[in-house]
Amino acid sequence: MKNITLKIDDEVYLKARLKAAREGTSVSAMVREFLDHLPDGDEAMEKHRRMVASMEEIYAEADARAIPRMEPLIPLSREQIYAERLR
Repeated sequence: MKNITLKIDDEVYLKARLKAAREGTSVSAMVREFLDHLPDGDEAMEKHRRMVASMEEIYAEADARAIPRMEPLIPLSREQIYAERLR
């Protein structure tokens, strides 16, 4: 198994950490799962690209409708994210 390094925005990473915590997994496992399910072949890859583009449009629309924050977003600590798992 290979280790890789990714550079992503802080906000994207925070969303991924929160989603992983809710699902009882890790960001690394989520990325591994995503990569494991990449389609094979050009036709399947194009279908995958269209699906991802559709999802990005949906998320962009949801973000545009979101209520603007008055205070800055403060990232949760690792302990806060995994607090439920420690109970």
